[in-house]
Amino acid sequence: MSEPTAPREPTAPGGPAAPRATYTHGHHESVLRSHAWRTVENSAAYLVPHLRPGLSLLDVGCGPGTITVDLAERLAPGRVVGVDAAAGIVAQAAGLAAERRVENIEFVTADLYELPFDDDTVDVVHAHQVLQHVADPVGALREMRRVARPGGVVAVREVDYHGTIWAPESPGLDRWMDVYQQVHRGNGGEPDAGRRLKGWALEAGLEAVVSTASSWCFASDEERTWWGDSWAARATESAFHGDAIAKGVATDAELHAIADAWRAWRDAPDGWLLMPHGEIVARA
Repeated sequence: MSEPTAPREPTAPGGPAAPRATYTHGHHESVLRSHAWRTVENSAAYLVPHLRPGLSLLDVGCGPGTITVDLAERLAPGRVVGVDAAAGIVAQAAGLAAERRVENIEFVTADLYELPFDDDTVDVVHAHQVLQHVADPVGALREMRRVARPGGVVAVREVDYHGTIWAPESPGLDRWMDVYQQVHRGNGGEPDAGRRLKGWALEAGLEAVVSTASSWCFASDEERTWWGDSWAARATESAFHGDAIAKGVATDAELHAIADAWRAWRDAPDGWLLMPHGEIVARA
């Protein structure tokens, strides 16, 4: 992998700026707490068979770096780089690496439409929960393919929100899904990215695309408390709250009712929720 250069303003082939989208979740504490829960084991297990010590890896949209640091520990002495568009999150990720004394890793502020790396230089390019938030997921995959060495791995995992199921039945969570879909699409993203991932990969020119699926399940008292409290806070305190109101999708009172629905689900002894994810492992 080449040394990173200074990030440049992303441009699409031929000149015009790449299409932009707004990150629906924002960086509220409730969002970052859920991101920090993610590990290779619970969010990238499909990739493990393709990893071995010494490989280089680029983690696109690395967030607070919990998956990235896990990957670096598995690939040492291979070099791992995490990139994210938010400088503050990159600093947080670098702090995590230092805390865990992982030395074969660095974090860079960059844009996924124009990654600051040379062509054909990375053994594995990985992204988790990123393409759902961008306006041109196929273009992003093409850029990931560009930096992967010939025959290298491009691996992506994305949630499919409309596939989410829960118990007990809840009109409040039904309303949450409706609001979330409208806000996410209004921000230029695709909340049901999981079901579209294979098609995007093929359109991007990736080869030998293997498509799989896995899920997150929240059912125990501890899991329901963690997930329910997270979404109750997002509904009333995060960027999602302001976006829903600004777009005319929901009122403040409706969003507080959605938060109450999340807390009711949290407290239900039979509370259970499953979020499906699409996954692809492809070759550059």
